[in-house]
Amino acid sequence: MDRKIFLTNGFLGLGAIAALPTAITSCSEDDKVDTAAPANGGGNNSSDCVISPTETVGPFPIRTPAQYVRASIFGDRTGIPLLTTLTIQDQSSDCTPLAGVLVDIWQCDKDGNYSQYGGNQLQTTNYSNQNFLRGRQTTDANGQVSFISIFPGWYPGRAPHIHVEVLTTSGISLLVTQIAFPVSVYSAVYATNGYNGAPDRSNAQDSIFSDSLSRNMADSVTGNIVDGYTLFKTITVG
Repeated sequence: MDRKIFLTNGFLGLGAIAALPTAITSCSEDDKVDTAAPANGGGNNSSDCVISPTETVGPFPIRTPAQYVRASIFGDRTGIPLLTTLTIQDQSSDCTPLAGVLVDIWQCDKDGNYSQYGGNQLQTTNYSNQNFLRGRQTTDANGQVSFISIFPGWYPGRAPHIHVEVLTTSGISLLVTQIAFPVSVYSAVYATNGYNGAPDRSNAQDSIFSDSLSRNMADSVTGNIVDGYTLFKTITVG
């Protein structure tokens, strides 16, 4: 799918301005990341060929992910648009792009709630009959997939994040990981109306990211609170 068409359709679907985001240039000490969009759309060279951190699926994994093959995953959720482009590469093959594998993605909404769960102590709001902000795609010849969603909120005890799982076409899991956001970016988002303010855990305080933050961090995040954001991340499997 042409990324410009994908971006425009996704942003218009959210009622936002369809424009390529401009670069975010500031970073704090615990979110050091190159925020200029990679010229190749993501990806690492052989010197960076390290398997991505393995992280928990968390308490809200996708139920029957094969039912959610789609590029636009925001559903009826509102928030600042986010286009996420992931490049999957194979360490066992000199980190060449890995075509034809499944990529599952899931995240919370702007209020910190997940679909398919709720009505209990873990998440009081009951969204067990909804399926927003969950999706699956198959990587193209360049090892890439793209999803249009909204910038995630946060929930108590965790810094902002997105969950990703890479699987073979037969359903064998190759890696479960999570993506972190630069503090400067999520601070700008959470200062806007509609989000629930600053998270109670920074990236540096987050127990999941404590031993691997630099490798969990998005490769680049560009954009602004008016036009939305674009995230690139290369994920390496073994």
